[in-house]
Amino acid sequence: MTDSANTSAMVWTGRVISAVVVLVLLADGVVQLFFPEMLRAEMEATGFTLSLARPLGVITLVCTILYAIPRTAMLGAILLTGFLGGAICTHFRLGEFGSPPQLICLLLGVMAWAGLYLRDARLRSLLPLTV
Repeated sequence: MTDSANTSAMVWTGRVISAVVVLVLLADGVVQLFFPEMLRAEMEATGFTLSLARPLGVITLVCTILYAIPRTAMLGAILLTGFLGGAICTHFRLGEFGSPPQLICLLLGVMAWAGLYLRDARLRSLLPLTV
């Protein structure tokens, strides 16, 4: 494969990974915003009142939209990292380690950065991975 073909495949792989992250987080944000009752048990188990579901949904959607827009993707990735890190810490506070929600948040964070790394040459030049 030529460098151009490698780069094209890398960019498309990054776009697909990023799209998965965006779709999952958009779905999560929509549920939090419009169907918070579905989250009652999870919200209460983590010590949040149900009234916080909508503001969390707005934060999720804003961060996700920023990540999905190429010009603001870096800012979106930074904000998503903070948001997902907070979710992981919430479960640590409850004494959970390696719980499914923690692992999902960790995976989404890694996928967000991997997708951005593969689709953005500026990030690859800033943080070159060498073998």
